Amino acid sequence: MEFFKSDGARTGLFFGATSGVITTLGLITGLNAGTKSITAVLGGILVIAVADSMSDALGIHLAEEADPETDHEHVWQATITTFLTKFVFALSFAIPLLLLPLGPAVMASIAWGMLVIIVLSYFLARSQNESPWHIILEHLGIAILVVVLSHFIGVWVARTFG
Repeated sequence: MEFFKSDGARTGLFFGATSGVITTLGLITGLNAGTKSITAVLGGILVIAVADSMSDALGIHLAEEADPETDHEHVWQATITTFLTKFVFALSFAIPLLLLPLGPAVMASIAWGMLVIIVLSYFLARSQNESPWHIILEHLGIAILVVVLSHFIGVWVARTFG
């Protein structure tokens, strides 16, 4: 676990997990509201797991390289950890879809995503010696906003183009 004590790995872990949860939850709720299709939702998750994980890893790579204070090892630790973390977290949302009907699977995915945000926020607050409640509520609020907006976008797309 020495690896996760490095700044680069910590950057990749927090960024990858958060992005994996928020992006995938938005996709799940939007596609579900717009299509009611397990095929569309599962396909979207798999695309997010691969394409968006690679995109975010490259984005972190470039952002970290742009910092003249950052060394080569830090850049690659952040890059690899971002990809692997986002990939694993995005794929984890496929599990409820494989085990449950679509409606309950979406609800289970939302619960799973909110739990991950709570745990990440708690550890972030503790690492900064702050009370976790404010940070948890702030991050949950953003996650809930993404879910609600994505749902209504999916509803709008279905009504407009369906």
